[in-house]
Amino acid sequence: MAKVVLGLGTSHSPQLTLTPEQWQLRRKADQNNPELWFKGKPYRFPELVDVRADKHFERELGIEKFQKRHAECQTALDELGETFARSSPDVAIIFGDDQHEAFLEDNMPALSVYWGDTVDTAPPAEGAEDPEPGINDAIRGHTQDHRVSHPVQSDLGEHIIKSLMRDEFDVAHSRSLPAGAHKNHAIGHAFGYVYRRIMHDEVIPHVPVLLNTYYPPNQPTLKRCYELGKAVRRAIDSWDGDKTVAVIASGGLTHFVIDEDLDQKVIAGLKSKDAKALAGLPIEYFESGTSEIRNWVAAAGALESGDLGMELVDYVPCYRSEAGTGCAMAFARWT
Repeated sequence: MAKVVLGLGTSHSPQLTLTPEQWQLRRKADQNNPELWFKGKPYRFPELVDVRADKHFERELGIEKFQKRHAECQTALDELGETFARSSPDVAIIFGDDQHEAFLEDNMPALSVYWGDTVDTAPPAEGAEDPEPGINDAIRGHTQDHRVSHPVQSDLGEHIIKSLMRDEFDVAHSRSLPAGAHKNHAIGHAFGYVYRRIMHDEVIPHVPVLLNTYYPPNQPTLKRCYELGKAVRRAIDSWDGDKTVAVIASGGLTHFVIDEDLDQKVIAGLKSKDAKALAGLPIEYFESGTSEIRNWVAAAGALESGDLGMELVDYVPCYRSEAGTGCAMAFARWT
């Protein structure tokens, strides 16, 4: 029977791939962002500077601090990659979000499981404009310079879908990806980053589980995400494949506005396997990039049973502006 032997959680922000000198490109994106979500409210950049002036985020800026934090993140990523290689699981379940890469407004499922025989990553179409400052430079973190097909454990994917339906989850499914915003029929960065940075382009058979974390009105609640993870674990435990399994969360923590207090509450709930504490966090706080924490909550649900405990490898709040914008990077393993 299948056995879960490892859990991993990793951020996948562009700041992880950009050089520290390029972080200012993402600051420009923040300045142009009309909806910087913080504690359930959207702000424009100048408004956010005023609201958070007492925090003196200018102290968190400068190339030396950027270089230090970037290095800390790379060290943590290397450690996760080494942990993954050492565990050498046969199969992975990856919880990630989609940001108009596969699904658009014509069809936006709250939950979808991919179970085709393979899934592709692909760079942007030649000549594609940079959608935001620094994004095209960051894309090398989750794609190679050409289309690549990766193996999917399709029989496990089908089993998960059927098991979720029996558990009364109304799950969408895909055996091939639709044309997304870039018309490249490829899976998004939440998954590609894991392929590149954790698996080092040696992608094992896996099942992508796509959550709509970003786009109202059908984002799942934190409670529902945790229950989804538990249901996925039941599916893994009932699968007749004699394989070892890793469960991986991609994304988060708070961004594009860093909220260290919220991050610490999330981390505490994940460590203690406290579903009630996680579900009790204000759902209106989980918009924009912070919404990706749902992927960690789902993974935590899948890792609740058994004897795997969470170790926080590192937490690095990577500020990039005087408004407190940036990405709070987190790296964890359940071993």
